[in-house]
Amino acid sequence: MIFETHAHYEDVAFDEDRRELLESLPKHNIEYVVNISSGIKTVEKSIELAEKYDYIYASVGIHPGDTMLMNEERLLWLKEKANHPKVLAIGEIGLDYYWDTPEREIQKDWFVRQMEMAKEIGKPLVIHSRDAANDTFNLMKETKTEEVGAVLHCFGYGVEQARQYLNMGFYLGIGGVVTFTNGRKLKEVVAFSPLEQLVLETDCPYLSPVPYRGKRNSSLYLPYIAQEIAKIKGVDYDTVVRITNENAKKFYKMKG
Repeated sequence: MIFETHAHYEDVAFDEDRRELLESLPKHNIEYVVNISSGIKTVEKSIELAEKYDYIYASVGIHPGDTMLMNEERLLWLKEKANHPKVLAIGEIGLDYYWDTPEREIQKDWFVRQMEMAKEIGKPLVIHSRDAANDTFNLMKETKTEEVGAVLHCFGYGVEQARQYLNMGFYLGIGGVVTFTNGRKLKEVVAFSPLEQLVLETDCPYLSPVPYRGKRNSSLYLPYIAQEIAKIKGVDYDTVVRITNENAKKFYKMKG
């Protein structure tokens, strides 16, 4: 069965049919979903979804674009939420120099603080990194994040950066971009990377794979991503589904 490692089902894009869609997932071979919070407002929404469905779990963290809202009190609040039994990871956290707001020093400070919190409570990291390859890698290395593990969500860099993260034992999140005609860089990364260090994700409602590019994404489209990985790696579809499922369970420290 398929393991969806990164979704945003609390998003308003799902307001009209959230219940029906989520209830349909097990019938479509989706075993587990991890709903990833990104901002202050989505932490509790992600946990609520995890409490409602046996097969949904949560990750809590503050996206770099929301770090200007962070303070000591909110960090303590986040740590408390992170100890919920259905919260598997801290994320998505990281650096975003594409939007470049708030200022980079604020982003870096709260990235490090959240990584340190994850180490304190022993939970792995879901990393967001856009146009910030060197600073992301250096801060992760300085913080010794290999002690808890990490997945580089929606991996968007080249083979050389992939090599650095893979050598640290991290996983790469592969989503719909791998199916794009202009997704050559990610296809090269998938070809280079061991299948044992790749996980499937949608980042829904964003980044739908071909043939649904430009439409609302959902976990129902994960087979298109797995099929493309199978084609690139020269293995069968079932092998990709099985190994990425095992990888996700190992990363999220789940049994079975």
